[in-house]
Amino acid sequence: MSDSTDSRDSTVSGVAGEERDDFSRDESRQIRRRSLRLLGSLIHPLRARLALSIVVVVISTVSQVAGPSIIAYGIDTGLPALLANDWMPVGLAGLAYLLAGILGAGLIAWFTVLSAQISQAILFDLRRRVFLHTQRLSLEFHESYTSGRIISRQTSDLDAISELLDSGINQLVQGVLYMVLTAVALFLLDVESGFILLVALVPLAILTRWFQVRSQRMFRRTRVASARLIVRFVETMTGIRAVKAFRTQKADAAEFAGLVEDNREANAKVIRLFGIYDPGLVLIGNVAVAVVLLVGGFRVIDGGMEIGVLLAAVLYTRRFFDPMEDMAMFYNSYQSATAALEKISGVLEERPSVPDPEHPVDLWTSKGAVEFEAVAFGYVAGRPILPEFDLDIPAGQTIALVGSTGAGKSTLAKLISRFYDPTAGRITLDGIDLRELHPKDLRRAIVMVTQEAYLFSGTVADNIAIGRPEASRDEIVEAAKAVGADEFIRGLPNGYETDVNKRGGRVSAGQRQLISFARAFLADPAVLILDEATASLDIPSERLVQEALQTLLADRTAVIIAHRLSTVSIADRVLVMEHGRIVEDGTPDELIAGTGRFAQLHASWRESLV
Repeated sequence: MSDSTDSRDSTVSGVAGEERDDFSRDESRQIRRRSLRLLGSLIHPLRARLALSIVVVVISTVSQVAGPSIIAYGIDTGLPALLANDWMPVGLAGLAYLLAGILGAGLIAWFTVLSAQISQAILFDLRRRVFLHTQRLSLEFHESYTSGRIISRQTSDLDAISELLDSGINQLVQGVLYMVLTAVALFLLDVESGFILLVALVPLAILTRWFQVRSQRMFRRTRVASARLIVRFVETMTGIRAVKAFRTQKADAAEFAGLVEDNREANAKVIRLFGIYDPGLVLIGNVAVAVVLLVGGFRVIDGGMEIGVLLAAVLYTRRFFDPMEDMAMFYNSYQSATAALEKISGVLEERPSVPDPEHPVDLWTSKGAVEFEAVAFGYVAGRPILPEFDLDIPAGQTIALVGSTGAGKSTLAKLISRFYDPTAGRITLDGIDLRELHPKDLRRAIVMVTQEAYLFSGTVADNIAIGRPEASRDEIVEAAKAVGADEFIRGLPNGYETDVNKRGGRVSAGQRQLISFARAFLADPAVLILDEATASLDIPSERLVQEALQTLLADRTAVIIAHRLSTVSIADRVLVMEHGRIVEDGTPDELIAGTGRFAQLHASWRESLV
């Protein structure tokens, strides 16, 4: 395990506390503004299509709202004319009602297609942004922000937003327009009935506000509970070997059951909230309809209102409340999506702690000379890993870093790879500060191979070619031969075309490491860093790799971090580190002949072989 894991405080600005549900009012405002900025940037490229969809839905809603008024005309004007053998008003009313229905249905279908196109474009853009942005973020972010939380952002959070965009927005837009136009039509048809509806809005507004305040907090808790479930599941599956090895299944099951119960309870509170809100909507709507019918009935008897107008007023009042239940369900999706968008916007607000240079310097060819000039570094302020460090590594030299865990060896390697920037001082490659070097030149010039050899989905050849995607098959095979991987690769079911994730394509830890070596050597970097890279190799494989290293490292700068002193023997120079400082520096033979720390380590190693 690298020394940085034990030394750093796992917090990153903007990430710590993200899974909280008890934000202060100021924090909530800032998060809301951040989410709105993100939403605005997603909608901006689609504003023309969005404007078209608004026009379409307005016209379609007007055609639907016109129905009761057409019925009122047919009853109050058409029926008396029909009694006088004039069928024209009734015919016109029927034709108008039919045309309004056809127009409304056609435009709704068009609006559904337009809104689906808009929602899919937004989701595609958002999913792409999250993926690209998390790739750009520095190693510090990924070492602090667990993989489960990143997966939650890409899965459950984006699914919540997808649910809102696919159906919720349609319900909201159509519902709000329908309610507004219905209220306007009712006022135009009969002012008294319109005022009855207006009075009914008072308890409706109070109930909705009560629901909004409580649901916002509860829905955030459901998103937090869901995210914790996913995080725990991913961590358990990722570390399944440790779970099996230490028999922690029972404890893990108990912990997971607790998280499931928290998630169930959070959702149960939301359901109880709807259990009050939905019946409240129905009650207010029924009371409003009853009052309109009662008052209108007396007015019809008194001759102050026509029966067709009364029927239309009742229909309008009833229809006004119809979308409210759909909008309540929309609010369910809206709150889940809002909480999800808050978390996604938090990730997208993160900035790399190792930013790309504003005016990068190109380095087309690199000799591989590395120098540390008064470098100081610590993962946490006030806790230095490298107090003040000076080191000159000439081009083409192979150095071995030796020392106890936590001495700073892996930190040194990460600084050379520019996974982190020094707190003070500078690190140069061929005299150019790494912070000024163009990223493409930096990644081409410096390659790091760690103990954790990761293979991606695809064939063995694909995994080796990651080092240089444009490489030919012959070059891939030569790289594998150079590190002693060719023999075992040809022994796989399909050789270099074997899929590493399919049955029969499984490879051992040592074989994975050999593939990662081939990948690194194919990249042909000027500086090669091996961070405990031979730790998972067996003795025969290690000897093969050492033989290859002696040839392949001859013309490049190499930094080898290893506890196995057999690996150190191929180095030109050995640096012994303790507490972030170099305590010994010399060739392997010079240090073995002395009485220092390396000589003691070498003597202990020799005794272990006896």
